[in-house]
Amino acid sequence: MYVLVSYDIVDNKVRTKVMKLLKNFGDRIQQSVFECDLDEADYHRMKQGVEELIDKGEDRVRYYRLCRTCLKRVVISGWGEVREDEGFEII
Repeated sequence: MYVLVSYDIVDNKVRTKVMKLLKNFGDRIQQSVFECDLDEADYHRMKQGVEELIDKGEDRVRYYRLCRTCLKRVVISGWGEVREDEGFEII
């Protein structure tokens, strides 16, 4: 599945830890946004790892699961591209 992850984290140290964790699962496309191509197990592992780091009273993380049709409708202004790695599969 293709997942777009965005976050707004108050503490700099926690934000850095979350960024480093997310780098293991996808590509950073903006300061607080990652694109991830994951299977179900990796998705849950990533989400659990993030939830162990954040303060749910102060921080916010959003996970957008996108289908292949949605990916084709992404529009980018400026530099960058939508990556669709080989092996991408919608579940």
